[in-house]
Amino acid sequence: MWSDNETSEDLLGFKVHADLLIDVVNDDTILPITIGVFGDWGSGKSSILKIINDELSGTDGDLKDETLVLYFNGWLFEGYDDAKAALLESIVKSFSEHKTLGNKVKDYTTKLLKSVNWMRVMSFGFKKIVLPAAAAHFTGGLSLVPLALQAFEKKETKDITESLTGKEGEKILKGFVNPQKKEDQYTLVRHFREDFKKMIDKSEIKKLVVIIDDLDRCTPERIIENLEAIKLFLNVEKTAFIIGADPRIVRHAIEYRYKTDSIENAEDADTQNRRIVSDYLEKLIQIPYILPKLSDNEVETYMTLLFCKKELDKSFQKVLAAFYEHRKTNRYGVFGFGDIQGLIDADEQKKLGQSVSLIASLSSVITEGLNGNPRQIKRFLNTFTLRNRLVKVANIVDFKIDILAKLMVLEYANPELFRKVYEWQSMQNGEPEQLEELEKLAEASKKEELKAISADWGTDKIIRWLKVEPKLAKVDLRDYYWISRDQLTGSISGSSLVPTHIRSLFKKLVEHGSGTILAKIVSSEVLNKLNEIEMEHLTRLLEKELSKMPENASIHKVYIELMSQNIGGSLNSYSRIIRQIDHAKIPFSLRSEFQLAATKNTAITSIYKIFKSDSQIAKALNPKK
Repeated sequence: MWSDNETSEDLLGFKVHADLLIDVVNDDTILPITIGVFGDWGSGKSSILKIINDELSGTDGDLKDETLVLYFNGWLFEGYDDAKAALLESIVKSFSEHKTLGNKVKDYTTKLLKSVNWMRVMSFGFKKIVLPAAAAHFTGGLSLVPLALQAFEKKETKDITESLTGKEGEKILKGFVNPQKKEDQYTLVRHFREDFKKMIDKSEIKKLVVIIDDLDRCTPERIIENLEAIKLFLNVEKTAFIIGADPRIVRHAIEYRYKTDSIENAEDADTQNRRIVSDYLEKLIQIPYILPKLSDNEVETYMTLLFCKKELDKSFQKVLAAFYEHRKTNRYGVFGFGDIQGLIDADEQKKLGQSVSLIASLSSVITEGLNGNPRQIKRFLNTFTLRNRLVKVANIVDFKIDILAKLMVLEYANPELFRKVYEWQSMQNGEPEQLEELEKLAEASKKEELKAISADWGTDKIIRWLKVEPKLAKVDLRDYYWISRDQLTGSISGSSLVPTHIRSLFKKLVEHGSGTILAKIVSSEVLNKLNEIEMEHLTRLLEKELSKMPENASIHKVYIELMSQNIGGSLNSYSRIIRQIDHAKIPFSLRSEFQLAATKNTAITSIYKIFKSDSQIAKALNPKK
């Protein structure tokens, strides 16, 4: 099994990306700089940031090339009252606690930490304590100071306590609730920046590099707080910020925070919102660096190295060194079994033989089915390994792991076809005749005839799957489906593999609030925005939710809107799931939603025939029956 943790052990050949970004950071003429390392969920951003951190950092607390590096995980501070303050405090503490810099900049770190604490007071106090309590205090009610102390006693330092209980405490808190005192906040920002710059100058370091990871796992509010900390407080001379995130999540957070609702024309509002998001990102991120998806050759190399890491002991470091040398002269080709045979002994070759041959035969369909995503590839292989262990525990004989792997690719790439093959084999003693016909049509490249059977069978991705060895015609698939039976109701493309931005979109759709908002979300974030894999993720989440709560009108409305705008796959998905749920629980009120949607997409009327004739919704939609 393989862990899902980020690592500086480069099995992806991503060091070239890290080296490029390090070269940019080391160019003193362009500092200060903020770099965005952008990529999909699981694309390898964290591994690149880890490599950068290790390359730039010294050992045992020493500085390397007079550079101080701080690695900050935004998600770890998700539960803090003020993520902005948490980031600022971490950076200042990296100076104050450094074995050589601490004493040199002590005066400034002490001052800056006090400033951070006051930022917390101002932010937290306005929202949770000061505003509601001030009215009572100034009209003769409860004392304000004890209330503030109660809020801060577990979170803040002695500085705050002493300030609030001192003679100036009430004066300070009165200032907080004075709407004319905004200039105090701006002054605090200006002073912090000035003191921060002086601290860097006094430290005599060449540069400060702050690496911020997992920003896209945070809530929109926390994402913005971290971005604002960089923009307002920290972007001063000799600094470089490297942010790893899924750009779609960051864009959503910016839009969530700054979107314009005051413009009546929805199209104008959308245009302005997009411009706000783009302007914000362009001002904050000077260099956006987008990670490419892995190619077929890169996927084959990556899986080869993963299996080497699992199966080999001392020899693995030799294999890894050989891979690094190979990348210097041949960055496009496969680093495969032939490249490592001379580095390992006969027993190790035997251990790897079956795995490597499997990789070579299936890498292309795994690349396609898993969208060239390193995390999904690793999780796929973990599931594959677990099932292969079950084969041995269950003492199943004549079991071919390449057939298991091929079926698992279909399971992930198209769960509906995976279930269809299951239904066929269950009625034909494990050997579905349909597969033989499908494989023959695929070999003959008869795409239209495959589409005539089902549009899904005629896609390029599935045709490639049908063509790849091993062929499944005349193979008894019962044992293979028995091994996978736990996934027949929810494939490995379930919630554990759903990208963060799809989960966020799903939540937004289900909690849409009104039909107008729902239509807007679908048109702006779904229509022509999601690829085939992402759409499958979304419909699977909807199916799962609707199967649990068929009475939830909100989920039905999401489907109706998707079908209304003719979103690919939505009609088939909804037809599939309503066959499985209790029609008596489907809200009668949805009849008007269906009828309106059918005026936009007449194909929706095909749904009417699926509803049981004795259900209320069927009677409403088919009154003549």
